[in-house]
Amino acid sequence: MGFSCGIVGLPNVGKSTLFNALTNSQNAKASNYAFCTIEPNKAIVEVPDFRLEKIGKIENSKNIIPTQLNFIDIAGLVKGASKGEGLGNKFLSHIKEVDLILHVIRCFKDEDIEHIEDSLDPLRDMRIIEEELILSDLLSAEQQLKKFKKEIDKDEFNKEKIQILEKIIKNLTSEQTLKNLDFNKDENKIIKSFNLISTKPKIFICNLNEKENIKNNKYIDLIKKNLKDDKIMVISISAEIESQIAQLDNEKEKKEFLSSLGWDNSGLDRIIKSSYEKLNLITYFTAGEKETKAWTVLKNSKAPDASSIIHTDFKKGFICAETTSYEDYIKFGGSKGAKENGKTRQEGKEYLIKDGDIVHFLFNV
Repeated sequence: MGFSCGIVGLPNVGKSTLFNALTNSQNAKASNYAFCTIEPNKAIVEVPDFRLEKIGKIENSKNIIPTQLNFIDIAGLVKGASKGEGLGNKFLSHIKEVDLILHVIRCFKDEDIEHIEDSLDPLRDMRIIEEELILSDLLSAEQQLKKFKKEIDKDEFNKEKIQILEKIIKNLTSEQTLKNLDFNKDENKIIKSFNLISTKPKIFICNLNEKENIKNNKYIDLIKKNLKDDKIMVISISAEIESQIAQLDNEKEKKEFLSSLGWDNSGLDRIIKSSYEKLNLITYFTAGEKETKAWTVLKNSKAPDASSIIHTDFKKGFICAETTSYEDYIKFGGSKGAKENGKTRQEGKEYLIKDGDIVHFLFNV
């Protein structure tokens, strides 16, 4: 499934360095001047999952295929972007295309790297981007409101759309995102059609240089206090260090380097896993001698819907899903042992796939 994460922030905060480290590439040009990136850089990133290797080892699979996320490096926004400053309209349109926003904030001083605002102030920088995203949504909502008022008699849902947009505009005018508005399920479906940036989930990434303390940093503490919401994810990393880790040749060297820093895992792994979580995604597995593969689905997906990402015929002719939990699969040494111990279930069309399920779909077309 094509879930995408867009990396945004002011120019020169480390977005392209982070993107290159995430994707283990040099696709994004990273330089010491504003608007180094113009067109968005795109890459597919494998989602690390220790379970995949264990399942593949039990099955003696020839191929191990992880699930993936799409990452997009979007050019730096500046104050006034919503009014077109610094190619702002073009860059904001790129943000509208992503499912999750990764907002990178510079939390380090470096005289060799210029700052677009001429001084380091992470709170100010964060607010500039957040305000521009809100203003962009306000402009978009006002334009859509005018359109639906003109076409009020053309569609029975236009009156409801107008009412929702008026609520949204009132909220955005006071520089508030849409998170504090209470809409029902049907209204949220309509809101999704407006394609507003404020509706997208978000993770804040505090970027430090290799000299800064990632775990105890005054700027990170300030940002967390300012956000005033425990549900908002804040991840601290050093894109500089992550770039060094990404260039190491093998996993053993990476683990040794992480160990020397006192880290259990890389910041990149935390970003990928947190993005996965924030997008409300889970992983199920198919396993066999030919291949063991991880598949991405939305949480609470019914079995037939989950099967359709393998092939649409699976959903059309769905009979049942032979399902084993990851824990039982490992405990009893694979599908054969799980079946013999009564731990493999035959689930029907209403079954909600769970994270870690090993599934064999039965279908007839």
